[in-house]
Amino acid sequence: MLIRKEFVFDAAHNLTEYHGKCERLHGHTYRIAVVVKGTPDRESIVIDFCELSSIVKERVLNVLDHSYINEILQQPTAENIAVWIWKQVEQAVLRENCKLESIEVWETASSCAVLCSEDMRKGDPHA
Repeated sequence: MLIRKEFVFDAAHNLTEYHGKCERLHGHTYRIAVVVKGTPDRESIVIDFCELSSIVKERVLNVLDHSYINEILQQPTAENIAVWIWKQVEQAVLRENCKLESIEVWETASSCAVLCSEDMRKGDPHA
């Protein structure tokens, strides 16, 4: 079973290793989705939505919201932001009955990067 929780934050960035309009400073209202895969426990839940929300707020939103992401990540593409978020929340959501399954990072309403657990099992190029 998959449990999905979405969040929104605003931040600025520029892509210094990219040649095009995104190399200039600009901002986004990012939308992220954190997906946990598992089986319901004795309380019939995979992971408590409130607990998942607290983890993401503490480890991700409190850092990224209204920030200049380049101060956190060298090349803050949606792909790199997804890897960074994964590293912030993976251990915190790990339970006997569930684990992190995917992270989605939406820069616009029609453009996102999706990082899946199989991508991380293959080896993280940003480790």
